[in-house]
Amino acid sequence: KLFFTDYGNAAKVERCDMDGMNRTWIVDTKIEQPTALALDLINKYVYWVDIYLDSVEVVDYQGRKRHTIIKGRQIRHLCGLAVFESYLYTVNSDNLSILRINRYNGTDVQSLARLDNAKEIRVYQKRTQTAVRSHACEVDPYGMPGGCSHICLLSSNYKARTCRCRTGFILGSDGRSCK
Repeated sequence: KLFFTDYGNAAKVERCDMDGMNRTWIVDTKIEQPTALALDLINKYVYWVDIYLDSVEVVDYQGRKRHTIIKGRQIRHLCGLAVFESYLYTVNSDNLSILRINRYNGTDVQSLARLDNAKEIRVYQKRTQTAVRSHACEVDPYGMPGGCSHICLLSSNYKARTCRCRTGFILGSDGRSCK
């Protein structure tokens, strides 16, 4: 799945399949400017920062179990968000500090460091990477991902895929080759 935020005409947090199909709103009320987004892949939770409401909130992948982690002035100007173990990590763009927030109760907010021009944050740790099983976009014996001549996108599950073409090409009738 692909998760993303939108604060155009109607602010929301959404998800869709990797090929853009099955687009679903998972949060569309009491939300104004959702920006940074992070996923807890193990427990299937979506965290986001709302810079207008000065809040960090969470829902499960279906948009249920919503609650506010932290709200108020102390988290104004947040950008970037990452989840690791019991904490959320984010960047305060006002004073360029990296903050650590307890994701279970919103307490224990600590400033860890200062970085010039930081706008995003990522946690790279082996435990944050899920094991990859075989999937529909694996490279075939001819070196083509999922048998697609240009782009292979996972569809509704890891066994299904959709082929797409680069700009200027059209998908052939076989659904795999681009012309």
